[in-house]
Amino acid sequence: MGLIKAGIGALGGTLADQWKEFFYCDAMDKDTLVVKGQKRIGGRSSNTKGNDNIISNGSGIAVADGQCMIIVEQGKVVEVCAEPGEFTYDASTEPSIFTGNLGQSIKETFKVIGKRFTYGGDTGKDQRIYYFNTKELIDNKFGTPNPIPFRVVDSSIGLDLDVSIRCSGVYSYKIADPLLFYTNVSGNVEQEYRRDEIEDQLKTEFISALQPAFGKLSDLQLRPNQIVTHNADLEAAMNEALSAKWGELRGLKVVSVALGSVTLPDEDAEMIKKLQRNAALRNPNMAAATIVGAQAEAMQTAAANENGAMTGFMGMGMAMNAGGANAGNLFAMGQQAQPQQPAQPAAAPAANGWKCVCGAENQGNFCTNCGAKRPADAPLYRCDKCGWRPQDPKNPPKFCPDCGDPFDDNDKE
Repeated sequence: MGLIKAGIGALGGTLADQWKEFFYCDAMDKDTLVVKGQKRIGGRSSNTKGNDNIISNGSGIAVADGQCMIIVEQGKVVEVCAEPGEFTYDASTEPSIFTGNLGQSIKETFKVIGKRFTYGGDTGKDQRIYYFNTKELIDNKFGTPNPIPFRVVDSSIGLDLDVSIRCSGVYSYKIADPLLFYTNVSGNVEQEYRRDEIEDQLKTEFISALQPAFGKLSDLQLRPNQIVTHNADLEAAMNEALSAKWGELRGLKVVSVALGSVTLPDEDAEMIKKLQRNAALRNPNMAAATIVGAQAEAMQTAAANENGAMTGFMGMGMAMNAGGANAGNLFAMGQQAQPQQPAQPAAAPAANGWKCVCGAENQGNFCTNCGAKRPADAPLYRCDKCGWRPQDPKNPPKFCPDCGDPFDDNDKE
């Protein structure tokens, strides 16, 4: 009796699974990560007795935008499709007489009947379709319950110290590798795998990764209030910090990070401001200007002294002498520290200039020093005794500096 029942079950089940199926997935909401594919069975369909976990050869599978489909057979992923459209599964191990060569399909069908008979009429096989939500999963809020160390570096003023910051905001992520997510996270779910099943774990790991990510930002020499303007750098740093746990293990990727606020304790913020003010006073000119401003304010205060202006000015003078700082000296130091401007080259004599016998350089027709008229065609002179030539051949000295011979008309060239 058992053999007859097994034979009838094997035959009936195999024939029922001969129909080609059409699998689809309804629109997945933002909280659904993975869902099992459904067979579409309408009121006119005769395919009402087929096994839910059997996919006949030639079956169609619809894939929408923002989805990735995988086919799992006997617990192993055998097909993947992330392109929108209809996917035809023509490599199934479950034959159908409605696809391929009819004779070959009938032969394979009888083999399946024989195999199912050995399993007491059961299929002895498990085939499933899973759809993954590959859209950006937004609005994941986070906040730091404990302060995070942040190194503040400003090489321009020699600032290098650690402070504590708190931050809050939202981040988004997506399933970048569905195969890794299926293998290491969701597995063979009965119907669906939802976001809240992994949300707490991801949020804890995200906050833990903020510290090394902020370390990357500190290498850019950012101040804490500048972090919110470098979201792209923060996203890259977060993906790098989470690459092992999220990317390589679960197939997840951080898409965006939006910081709502970054705050420092009051004492840390005041310490940074004080160090920046003190660093500015290393410039002698800045220090001198600060002293001048303080002296002007002190003079106003002294003038309003209740015991008389002279008493106030005497007190101010004693304070200035005791301070040991002099604005004039500081301004002089600042002037010395200024880079020296390169000396301007001497102006070249004009092309039409001439030199008078009195030594004055002139441009017009009369000498501006002695009033002598500009020579019309001044001759060139050269000593006829030793051959010495003056620097200005038109204006020789009275005597040759080499041999002492007087210059006269015989020395004209």
